[in-house]
Amino acid sequence: EVQLQASGGGLVQPGGSLRLSCAASGFTFRAYAMNWLRQAPGKGREWVSTIDGSGQSTTYARDVKGRFIISRDNAEDTLYLQMNGLNPEDTAVYYCARGGVTFRNQGTLVTVSS
Repeated sequence: EVQLQASGGGLVQPGGSLRLSCAASGFTFRAYAMNWLRQAPGKGREWVSTIDGSGQSTTYARDVKGRFIISRDNAEDTLYLQMNGLNPEDTAVYYCARGGVTFRNQGTLVTVSS
């Protein structure tokens, strides 16, 4: 059974940083591109970033490019999102996904507020 478990969210002040993690199991992690998605309060889910299976190719949504860094550790089956320069507009539940599928993981809440 495919499982994805995101963690690392919390409350952070504007300008601060957080590192999210996503533990994957139940599939050959290195064979799949992985994504981070987010859903802000009262809004739809949106794509944040993608990394290919090797970790060599990454893409970012325009409003996080230059602030967020996606990475992965294929030896540990773990996906990461380093978030820097956070602002209140980044407040959301963040989900990891294989393709567009979150496999029912609950996500992790990031709240940016002073």
